[in-house]
Amino acid sequence: MTDTTFTPTLPVTAIPLREWLPWAIFAGLILLFAIYFVGAEQGATSLISGMYVHEFVHDGRHLLGFPCH
Repeated sequence: MTDTTFTPTLPVTAIPLREWLPWAIFAGLILLFAIYFVGAEQGATSLISGMYVHEFVHDGRHLLGFPCH
């Protein structure tokens, strides 16, 4: 039986902080926006009138442990 090993031909290079930091900040803002709509888009802090957003994310609210009724 022969043992085979994988030897990469290209060296692994680190991605500089200045390249991935804007994407990390953007992703964080999108996540905060999503958490707002799942967790707080209802009642006095509502940005959109009606219950459309609440009904759309209703199961997600229960899954993440947010009380809604």
